[in-house]
Amino acid sequence: MGESKYSLEFKKSCVDKILQNHLSVKALANELGLDRTMLRRWVRFYELHGTAGLQRRSNRLYDVKFKLKVLKTIETGKFSIKEAGVKFNIAAESSIINWQRDYEKNGILGLENKPQGRPRIMSDYKRKKRKSDKPLTREEELLLENERLRAEIAVLKKLDALILARKKPKS
Repeated sequence: MGESKYSLEFKKSCVDKILQNHLSVKALANELGLDRTMLRRWVRFYELHGTAGLQRRSNRLYDVKFKLKVLKTIETGKFSIKEAGVKFNIAAESSIINWQRDYEKNGILGLENKPQGRPRIMSDYKRKKRKSDKPLTREEELLLENERLRAEIAVLKKLDALILARKKPKS
């Protein structure tokens, strides 16, 4: 997990200054050069979840039931998006907004977790087919050569088109 911009100790000391020293959020924000909204969020998370609410929690995967529960509580009017984020300990309100959009667009299937990382574009089907122990038949060899020649011709045609396009504006 990556490092948080602010340490847990720093966040805790800011929250303590606000709650115990009765310092206003605005005064502390001006003193430290921080955003007031961020300080308020730290205080709300700390009040509901304790020190765990201040810890970094990025890249969490939420299951469909949890997402649906959050969306239903917002839909019934019990909580706003910000309040639901604090109540359910969700760091980014944008996650909830994305869940709402996906749910409206695709229903419950839109709440499914999407696979992470780069998608596999090509399967290994062609490679496995060519790496068999049997030698290729004459027909298969000719088909492969035909495929290579077609690719070569396509590249040459593209090259000719590019050269022609470069010459046209000059004349």
